[in-house]
Amino acid sequence: MAKRRSSGKTSIPAAILGVLVLIVLGIFYALTGKAPGDVFTPVTETPTFSFPTEPSPIVTAPTAVEASGSWWEVYFTDPVHRNDPANWQDSVEGHLVDKINSAQSSIHIAAFEFDLTPVAEALIAARQRGVDVRWVTDNEHGIEADTEPGHGQFKLLQDAGIEVHPDDRAALMHNKFWIFDGQTVWTGSTNITVSAMFTQDNNVLVLHSPEVAAMYEREFEEMWAGQFGPSSPSQLNQQVSSVNGSQVVVVFTPEDPALENAIIPIVKSANHSIRFLTFSFTDYPLADAMSQRLQAGADVKGV
Repeated sequence: MAKRRSSGKTSIPAAILGVLVLIVLGIFYALTGKAPGDVFTPVTETPTFSFPTEPSPIVTAPTAVEASGSWWEVYFTDPVHRNDPANWQDSVEGHLVDKINSAQSSIHIAAFEFDLTPVAEALIAARQRGVDVRWVTDNEHGIEADTEPGHGQFKLLQDAGIEVHPDDRAALMHNKFWIFDGQTVWTGSTNITVSAMFTQDNNVLVLHSPEVAAMYEREFEEMWAGQFGPSSPSQLNQQVSSVNGSQVVVVFTPEDPALENAIIPIVKSANHSIRFLTFSFTDYPLADAMSQRLQAGADVKGV
């Protein structure tokens, strides 16, 4: 029986949805200076968070706040205006290549799919100037798909001496994160593919923080050593940091309890509005939490 291959637009499991919602809420904190419901408190020895136990009252929505982010960047793919893979320099792919070209010591990658030749060429150039380049990917949708038409980029990397480790489980290695020089993290919904960059709606969040980068490095090294999915130990008690006065919490699934211990309590604490964009949404408790806030008067909308 032939294996079903990815079309480039991948389904996002509900647990991974939790991580993406955390990222969006983190951006809200950075822009406003206020956490949604002040839901997180610093973690010491055990992964215990102080989440709200009762829904918050509905209040008037705040006015827009002007803010600059010296330690974060946000990108959205633009398939209406930037949909030509041949002109990638002014796209999200171009921003990624710029960061590869700027790397001095290390580029560690955990990414589900790959078919972008300019990215492969930039990584090979980084390797040639002495940068430690390593990649963890999925077996079926990463390494095995590399033999399909339009692919072959992993082979280019391996021929240049760059190691690529696949997750050989039946489950998906669905991460999309890059760590540059142990200082900067690139993450979000965007696969490293032509379709993700130029035909789909996706997002990228870049965080410039050695502390946050260290959280992702621990996760990367676990997968590099062969610890994927439930076999990967939870490090949630080490995944809280303050960056320029803003609190950042990182959750990796499935080893960290994203939905029940983080996302749903945040939703329940929403004061005036909830906005969500997701490819697949199958979690009933999360939907119920949103419905409760709608019934309480919050403005709840999703795509």
